[in-house]
Amino acid sequence: MYNRYFGFKEDPFSIAPDPRFLFMSEMHQEALAHLNYGVSSDGCIILLTGEVGTGKTTICRCFIERLDQSTDVAVILNPKLSVLELLASICDEFQIPTGNNQTSVKYYIDNLNRFLLQAHARDRRCLLVIDEAQNLAAPVLEQIRLLSNLETETDKLIQIVLVGQPELGELLSQPNLRQFSQRISVRYHLRPMDPEDSRDYIRHRLTVAGSEGDVFSVSAYRAIYKLSRGLPRLIN
Repeated sequence: MYNRYFGFKEDPFSIAPDPRFLFMSEMHQEALAHLNYGVSSDGCIILLTGEVGTGKTTICRCFIERLDQSTDVAVILNPKLSVLELLASICDEFQIPTGNNQTSVKYYIDNLNRFLLQAHARDRRCLLVIDEAQNLAAPVLEQIRLLSNLETETDKLIQIVLVGQPELGELLSQPNLRQFSQRISVRYHLRPMDPEDSRDYIRHRLTVAGSEGDVFSVSAYRAIYKLSRGLPRLIN
């Protein structure tokens, strides 16, 4: 009802991570720049963390949409998997043919390595993106670290982006995961927005939705920021 009243073409405050509504605050620009730098460098593991609702998933989707056509991407959205399930999911995402009911880690690694070598020979980049990575179990993280060993004499065959809540950083700081942590070449922590960015974020979403003028008063913007603490999802 309020969309019609205000003349919006669509809901301006949907919580769906739609890249069209992405507001590039300075921090979001820095986050995207870190992701882009990570995949363009020789680094293997890229880490993006942030509190719930800061826009990590939206940034990640924007990043994936902007990758060039020579990049093959595997996206894992639910990482609460066993080692075998993770490898099977990665092969599925890369559309690597595998037999049914395989129970061998080596089988999946061999098929994945063969695919990555073929992609490298065709000058293609392969990228694995894991969202909600704070839910990864320690044995799965160790397997991901081992995936980072897949390489030629000069190049890594796969790059890995881990996206997660601050607990992910705490998890990776544990002594038993120090080898994994040492493989991380790029890190960025996305913080909540300040009052000015929060106001501009709201105005941006209103404009994308079709608004032709300001809807909220100055005091309303202040109240929204106080209640949301600058978190985009709470603002929505």
